[in-house]
Amino acid sequence: MSVALRPDGSVLGRWWGTVDRLTLTALVLLIAVGMLMTVAASPAVAVRIGLDAYAFVRKQLVYLPAAAALMLAVSLLGPRGVRRLALAGFAVAFALTAATLVVGSEIKGARRWLSLSGVSLQPSEFLKPCFAVLTAWLFAEGARAQRGLGEAGACLLLAAVLAVLKLQPDIGMAAVVLSVFLAQWFVAGLRLFWVGVLGGLAAAGAVSAYALFPHVQSRVHRFLDPASGDNYQVSTALEAFANGGLTGRGPGEGRVKNILPDAHADFVFAVAGEEFGMLVCLGIVALFAFVVIRGFVRLLGETDAFVMIAGTGLLTQFGLQAFINMASSLHLIPTKGMTLPFVSYGGSSVFAVALGMGMLLGLTRRRHHGEAG
Repeated sequence: MSVALRPDGSVLGRWWGTVDRLTLTALVLLIAVGMLMTVAASPAVAVRIGLDAYAFVRKQLVYLPAAAALMLAVSLLGPRGVRRLALAGFAVAFALTAATLVVGSEIKGARRWLSLSGVSLQPSEFLKPCFAVLTAWLFAEGARAQRGLGEAGACLLLAAVLAVLKLQPDIGMAAVVLSVFLAQWFVAGLRLFWVGVLGGLAAAGAVSAYALFPHVQSRVHRFLDPASGDNYQVSTALEAFANGGLTGRGPGEGRVKNILPDAHADFVFAVAGEEFGMLVCLGIVALFAFVVIRGFVRLLGETDAFVMIAGTGLLTQFGLQAFINMASSLHLIPTKGMTLPFVSYGGSSVFAVALGMGMLLGLTRRRHHGEAG
């Protein structure tokens, strides 16, 4: 231990001596799983839609190493650098998300994507980690000043984000953002009375979303009664898990990827279940659980309110996104088009998750002698 933590004046030396290497290892393993699943799931999808078999593979094998590099670069920052990056990132991501309402590509009735120089970008993905860090900053500063200005500013920021997500519309992402915000506010010291009030308002919002948005109604109905509508993707995913059994059919032997439209993205977990079996799927779940649980355990010893609240938001976001994807594939909750972090295909998602995890690694690095970073 003394060798690993010996003083080193270089930037990388200081980083290596202070970063949480176990969490870093788990995240790198998830990126490796993403590379494996891209090769396993995406060629069949590409051929089915008329592309070269390795079109998605080539892109993702560029995206994933680049995302890993981004995560490592951001993890070099201290709390002050993370705050500045979050402020700049939020301003750009919010402006681009608002721009989707005017010039965005409409897909299935929603405007969530921008086409920039031939590259599709979902800017709202980058809103999530930046928003979590900014609200943590406002909560922490409000608590330090013992005034309600920080909480009021965080609520105004939340209202702006929810408004633009509702207009797209992206109700699932809005629900994730709201859940992360409430978790952070609770950690920041929200009284239990107001926890109950806000919980009631969130429930009322869920009922309103069901009443106002037909696609939300459809997903809830199909979850409660699969025979009430098109439940093809979920039923096919469940069949894949059943076919895979304990150890799977073997790499490349899966059939679901040949018939499942989103086998490389939203339902990549089903491909893992069929080809590699339940044991590997449990290993993937364990990696996500390890990152989240270890992160929260480390935050229990944190004395900086900003780091504690920001870390709570980033970990809640990461864990909730993974849970929604895997639970949707297993028909435990209504389906929601949300990627599995680092594992599903998609550039915007991969880079946004890398940004958030880089922020987490940077915030939770060991600091000495009051170092603010």
